[in-house]
Amino acid sequence: MPTETLAAKLPAAAAKARSVPGDYRRWAAAGSIVGVFVLWWLATHLGWVDTLFLPAPEQLVEAFQRLLAEGYVDASLWQHIGTSLLRVLLALGAAVLTAIPLGILMGLNPLVGAAFDPLVEFYRPVPPLAYLPLIVIWFGIGELSKVLLIYLALFAPLLIATAAGVRRVDKSRIQAVRCLGASRLQVVRHVILPSALPDVLTGLRIALGVGWSTLVAAELIAANRGLGFMVQSAAQFLATDVVVLGILLIAAIALTFELGLRWVQKRFASWE
Repeated sequence: MPTETLAAKLPAAAAKARSVPGDYRRWAAAGSIVGVFVLWWLATHLGWVDTLFLPAPEQLVEAFQRLLAEGYVDASLWQHIGTSLLRVLLALGAAVLTAIPLGILMGLNPLVGAAFDPLVEFYRPVPPLAYLPLIVIWFGIGELSKVLLIYLALFAPLLIATAAGVRRVDKSRIQAVRCLGASRLQVVRHVILPSALPDVLTGLRIALGVGWSTLVAAELIAANRGLGFMVQSAAQFLATDVVVLGILLIAAIALTFELGLRWVQKRFASWE
């Protein structure tokens, strides 16, 4: 086969190879979910696992109906969900308002980046449960401590992703806009932010995943509402159905956020 003909067919073959898996992604995702559900049903109905440790699917349905009707510990299920959502969203808003501007500044100014980078890298690997007692000592057991704990978990990934995205902006684009007379603010708004948007959204997705995982730790601080509180309280009474249901609700809400951010990334940052 001539080299030119082979070179012409390679891009078409590569495009076909990429498109074939895409046609079966939904089937693969549905198949994995169905497979886990079938394994779960078999394990609980054939006696492989005691339902005290892993409730059967129908037990979770009954627990969900009971929580909808009766609530849990003097609060309805929707109040627990709403409280957890509010805590995460408040922490997310604070992280967006602080981490993104600081990340842009770190990406544009090497001295600022050198000043803040060791501080962020010092606390970022520390698990939230490690500094949870210190936050309680400093800020008490109110809502501030809970939101602050989630905020600290969100801040570092978003800051690092924003700074990295700004550093990757093509310098020639910035110079071209400055030659046209654009101010520093216009450069940031019209060149740097759009170019760094994919990295910022990726950092936001990672940060939200860390934030939801920190929710349970945050709601250990003398909470009486929230999905994390519900899971921890039910675990003390071996109410495994409520524990598993609470975990699934946290996962479902986190997945909803993730899918929403994926849509935003595809809609507004699909050029990357």
